[in-house]
Amino acid sequence: MPPTSGSNRRRRFAAVRLNLIVDCDPSRQMIISHKYKFIFIKTNKTAGTSIEIALSKFCGEGDIITPVTPDDEVTRRNLGYLGPQNYFAPFSDYHFGDFVRLVLHRDKKMRFYNHISAKRIRHLVGDSVWNNYYKFCVERNPWDRLVSLYYWRNKVEPRPTISEFLESGVPKILKTRGFECYTIDGAVVVDNVCRFENLEEELERIRVRLGLPERIELPRAKSSSRKDRRSYRDILSEDQKETIRELFKEEIALLGYEY
Repeated sequence: MPPTSGSNRRRRFAAVRLNLIVDCDPSRQMIISHKYKFIFIKTNKTAGTSIEIALSKFCGEGDIITPVTPDDEVTRRNLGYLGPQNYFAPFSDYHFGDFVRLVLHRDKKMRFYNHISAKRIRHLVGDSVWNNYYKFCVERNPWDRLVSLYYWRNKVEPRPTISEFLESGVPKILKTRGFECYTIDGAVVVDNVCRFENLEEELERIRVRLGLPERIELPRAKSSSRKDRRSYRDILSEDQKETIRELFKEEIALLGYEY
């Protein structure tokens, strides 16, 4: 007996859900709006997911929106905003290994993804779009950002000490998904590096600059299970402070952050 329209819908929903589970790696998100001519480059631990969801409200059918986590996609859907679209690579971009992953794991190749570098974006969109679109990202006080990552990566006890965490090499992800995303050969190539500490004011200035019709309202996304709400100043030792200062010296120099 041929499948009913209801069973077809269920199958399509299951396929979409499977693709979302496979492709919504939280390290794979960004937005390019051709409608309002902007490129948002996401950095790590800077409210990036909330900003992406908020910006998707203003996107059109031809804009590029990459997936967030399933829970955050529920938030976006409940708000009535456009979801993931136009981020997969065409088959003409596939190599042999890409087809193998597609067949064996249903892992589609993504052309655009979270924490993609400015150099890669420029290559994909071409000089005309890159030079004429407004490009922005968010940076955060590196001591505060490091502590935020520490608790995000170590949600339950027993946790490593912060010194052990610093020695693990994990904090370097804040460089590869931060400064290295919005620079090329060490030079800043975006139009605006917003400060996380002044995010509401920064986003309002961007809204006016882009001509968005409404305020950029941030939803609550990726809620933290962190219970220790002390300031980083009350958490970090002198040695830890200096280790972080050295690791993020470019960001500190760029935005004038102080401990």
